[in-house]
Amino acid sequence: MRAGDASPARDICRTTRRALLAAGAAFASLGLSRAAAAQTAPRLAAIDWAMLETALALGVAPVAATELLLFRKTAVEPFVPEAVADLGLRGALSYEQLYASRPDLILSSPWYENRAHVLSRIAPVASFSIYEPGRPPYDLAAAATRALGERIGLSDEASRVVAEADAELDAARARLLPLAGRPVLVMNLADARHFRAFGADSMFGDVARRLRLGLAWAEPTRFGAYPTVGVEALAGMTEAIVVNVGPTSPSALAEMRASPLWRAMPPIAKGRFIDLEPVNPYGALPAARRFARLASEALQPLADG
Repeated sequence: MRAGDASPARDICRTTRRALLAAGAAFASLGLSRAAAAQTAPRLAAIDWAMLETALALGVAPVAATELLLFRKTAVEPFVPEAVADLGLRGALSYEQLYASRPDLILSSPWYENRAHVLSRIAPVASFSIYEPGRPPYDLAAAATRALGERIGLSDEASRVVAEADAELDAARARLLPLAGRPVLVMNLADARHFRAFGADSMFGDVARRLRLGLAWAEPTRFGAYPTVGVEALAGMTEAIVVNVGPTSPSALAEMRASPLWRAMPPIAKGRFIDLEPVNPYGALPAARRFARLASEALQPLADG
């Protein structure tokens, strides 16, 4: 090879460098376009937590939302900027604060239908149904994401959010393939003797089934959950894995672990109890992703064993 000739290795390096620079520029451009789109989105106020999650997932921070202190503890993610005004309790929100926030659009759900006539005096109301009796909510959450994206001019971003959620569930399902069909009881501990059980029409139950896990709780639920179940119900769930989803009181956990009745239940006696960090039980795709990630990570040792 003559002096001055480029070596194949150098050509590859140059080509790779150009590709990386081009990819970086493309990602930067995509990020700027998302930021620009979010800036031109209407001013949103979120009454419903699932729609708060959805707006945040689309990259749009609402100007106001309800019960933000509790949301940050219960949902944890997505992150809510401090600049978002707190409208107070979902059951007794501050209409004065909502009016002062000057929203262009109020995000709600059928759960708040009795307030629609008051809310509509402040701004147009968009109601999205995710939780319906007897219907698994994941597809409804995806549809709500696309509908909101179309409403506020972020259809491409909505498609990305749905695709990323699907991909995360696919990855979690692959990790848990050895546990396919294994019954799982998804619950939230109330005290040492009682828990709330989640069924197939809850987001937790729907995601668990999408991960190809079985559901140990087969009784009817109301909007995804059966509110009060005695610990003794675990006696008939001999093969189940118990997944407790927070938030859970530390004192309730301590009392439960000290309870002879609890320790005598077959799943607990065999060490099949996992305790997860908090996840919003009535969330949207961000809650589905968080539950799938936390559950698959916690169940991984059982899948590997």
